[in-house]
Amino acid sequence: MSEVTLISIDLAKHVFQLHGACCSGLVAFRMKLSWGQLLAFVAQ
Repeated sequence: MSEVTLISIDLAKHVFQLHGACCSGLVAFRMKLSWGQLLAFVAQ
């Protein structure tokens, strides 16, 4: 995977939608995470 330069987080009531993009604007990842999963992801 290329280096992620932008991470967007959409705050919903029960889940968080994450979108990561590289410097060229290409999508690096898209994820749907719960609160606990988000904390573990950010800790990495």
